[in-house]
Amino acid sequence: MPSFKPLVTCFLLLSACSCFAQAVSQPDTAKLNGKENTRIEIEAEYPGGVAAWKKFLEKNLDPGVTAKNNAPVGKYSPIAVFIVDKDGSLSDVKALTKFGYGIEDEMLRVITKSGKWAPASQDGKPVRAYRKQPLTFLVSSADFTITSPQPYTLFTNMDNEITVTARKIKPADININVPGGKAIALGEGKFIVKTNKPGWVIIEIVNSKKDDKLIGEASFEVKVK
Repeated sequence: MPSFKPLVTCFLLLSACSCFAQAVSQPDTAKLNGKENTRIEIEAEYPGGVAAWKKFLEKNLDPGVTAKNNAPVGKYSPIAVFIVDKDGSLSDVKALTKFGYGIEDEMLRVITKSGKWAPASQDGKPVRAYRKQPLTFLVSSADFTITSPQPYTLFTNMDNEITVTARKIKPADININVPGGKAIALGEGKFIVKTNKPGWVIIEIVNSKKDDKLIGEASFEVKVK
């Protein structure tokens, strides 16, 4: 078991392309109504709108679920989809991602308990609408930090530079292991990481002066460049 104790912070995506209650949210009319290109005039939303939905999530979401399930340091962005029915009730709530560590379970638990929503409408009548909701869990450790140009992200077929610092350990004594990839030490806690398989990789941070004793682990998404 790793000796580090994660400190967990949960962030909810608020960027323009994923604006909370409207986050990548669009009706799947082909699935719901059997028609193509049907436009929803008024989107389904949580009572009180974006601000109320944000407040509900912040109050009810347990960001510590990752620590309880020993998730490695990293960024996890689960996505849930669900249907808001004509009466505002939610159905078919499910996850599109499979990070594990209780992340999807916690996301679905909170969405399911959110109660009735204001339904979407078309031509002044309520209709069923499809919603997509992303969240972001950011897990950090008190024992070490690991940085990269894009947080917790690597790219295939290129030199990815990362920097590792650890509490009470000299930078020169830090080493890393990259399963299925390669790490080149540049000195002072800096490394070049190479990996050719997209998906996810768990990088191990070790103390080379103490027989490669494990300092901690960090989860990185590997994208195709």
